[in-house]
Amino acid sequence: MIPTPPDYPVIGELENWLHQKMVKAEGSQDANLSSVNQEDYFKAVVKKNNLKLFGGPQIGHVTDHSAVVWIRTPESAKVAIKYNNTTTTPITTNADTDYTAKLRLTDLPPATEISYQVLVNDEPALPQPATFKTFPAKGEPATFSFAFGGGARYNHVKEHMWQTIASYRPSATLLLGDNLYIDNGNHRGMQRLYYYRRQLRPEYITLSSQSAMYAIWDDHDFHNNDSAGGLHPTQPAYKIPVWNVFKENWPNPFFGEPPANPGCYYDFSIGDVDFFMTDGRYYRDFKKGTMLGPVQKEWLLKKLKASTATFKVIASGTLWTEYADKNGKDSWWGVPEEREDIFSLIDEHKIGGVFLISADRHRTDVYEIKRPNGYTLYEFETSKLTNNHTHGTRKDALFSYNKGNYFGLVEFDLTQDDPEFTFKCITIDKKEVYALTIKRSQLEK
Repeated sequence: MIPTPPDYPVIGELENWLHQKMVKAEGSQDANLSSVNQEDYFKAVVKKNNLKLFGGPQIGHVTDHSAVVWIRTPESAKVAIKYNNTTTTPITTNADTDYTAKLRLTDLPPATEISYQVLVNDEPALPQPATFKTFPAKGEPATFSFAFGGGARYNHVKEHMWQTIASYRPSATLLLGDNLYIDNGNHRGMQRLYYYRRQLRPEYITLSSQSAMYAIWDDHDFHNNDSAGGLHPTQPAYKIPVWNVFKENWPNPFFGEPPANPGCYYDFSIGDVDFFMTDGRYYRDFKKGTMLGPVQKEWLLKKLKASTATFKVIASGTLWTEYADKNGKDSWWGVPEEREDIFSLIDEHKIGGVFLISADRHRTDVYEIKRPNGYTLYEFETSKLTNNHTHGTRKDALFSYNKGNYFGLVEFDLTQDDPEFTFKCITIDKKEVYALTIKRSQLEK
């Protein structure tokens, strides 16, 4: 069941107000934008409309037996989730985490639709309960899908993309960077306003309330265009503040390996598919030949070696292919030795079932990465969820498409003797413009 979004006239009114504040603050690093909930106008709208939520619900990390629900309240409030005749332990939201809460649901059955209601100060916050589905258990011969993409600049007339994705009922939605075009890594208030505006959209709530949302960042939601954070975990000074804002707004399973190695990398599983979400910005230093930094690289290699899943998905905010734009200056081809270390590990340890997903370029591409001592690695890139700006197609790709807006959908069928997945490029208007099916036997040597 898809919940009715909050009353749209109220949301539209707040959205317009936020937009005006952002326009006035552009270029000003002194604007105080971190406490909009203290402004008289905001308080009046909240009181007049008895507004209980200022974002969410957003389904976060899901397993076969648990889930996280993220919400934001407009002011300090006691929040909880009611589900399966039980209620989570209440949490009181506060300014320290920008009035957000991550509430964990436990003791859930696998592959089962769960109905839930958000309680704010013991009162229902949704017009009717929302639903999501728990993931299948590891090893279960299941069918499921995930959606993915990047390039999601806020675009009022294209926000219905989120409803389009929701209509396919993906188990998870992976946002691979440029999820918002903040480009203000040293302005915490501006970062938060961009999140508020997207999270208020009823179309986004329709998707996030039912599909598990997983995110990594790329340059435009990390700092500025083509930005690279460098190897120091806390320098430049903007890194920790922007990381804190990212953590407030996404209910990922974890965020790097703090305190020594913060970031937005992590892993999770859906049934017998393992996902490795990488952070290619926080530690990027192309002069020193690294996209990930040494700690994250070791984490990824260790996780890949340990995985016994039927399929393994490695996600990146930028392209893996040697045919990347800019001659590799903003992609994995700019760090060929580190890229080769990952691919060689797959070859040498005969790690079967690996494929790659990425974003950044404003089109959809499919590439074959030929391996002389291993199987061909397939890469699927898509990054024009809501953007208007378009990048030119690539003749070296198996498929390259840049008309309109679209997302990637990967459908798994693990019930067959030779399990398979199908990648589809689907437009905002639900037109399937490409499909490619890959069997597990193709991804081994």
